[in-house]
Amino acid sequence: MLLKKVCMIGSFAVGKTSLVRKSVQGIFSETYKTTVGVKVDNKVVRVGEKEVTLVLWDLYGEDKFQTLLRAHLSGTFGYLLVADGTRLATLHEAEALEAKMRQEIGNKPFLFLLNKCDLRLEWEIDDAQQADLAARGWEILHTSAKTGEGVEAAFQRLAEQMLV
Repeated sequence: MLLKKVCMIGSFAVGKTSLVRKSVQGIFSETYKTTVGVKVDNKVVRVGEKEVTLVLWDLYGEDKFQTLLRAHLSGTFGYLLVADGTRLATLHEAEALEAKMRQEIGNKPFLFLLNKCDLRLEWEIDDAQQADLAARGWEILHTSAKTGEGVEAAFQRLAEQMLV
């Protein structure tokens, strides 16, 4: 069995922990609890004939007062960069975090998850901004930890990218 470390990266309250919980445990909670430090979970996915265990490192919410620790990023094979579609500031933070990740771990596979698609009518991140990211090579998936939309596809797609 293959083990691949995956980091969940993004601003506070974008839904990183909720996405992991929905995928690993199949549950969603409306109650928000800030991640302190790192929470690690495992998720097994199948890519072709291979079984891959994703070791999911759910890192605390990045903001201007915190920095990603190199120790947390060591050994990362790929990452899910998460933003909240209802908060434009989380897109700008995601862009800065992607640059930090490239600087720290190089060009590793990543997906940009635009979360909370169940609240699409409230989104502040528009199609033009998404098109700009896509033009830069970012693969974007719309997800909802609440409904489960796109969640399994995100983990599956990242596993596929890491095995190429």
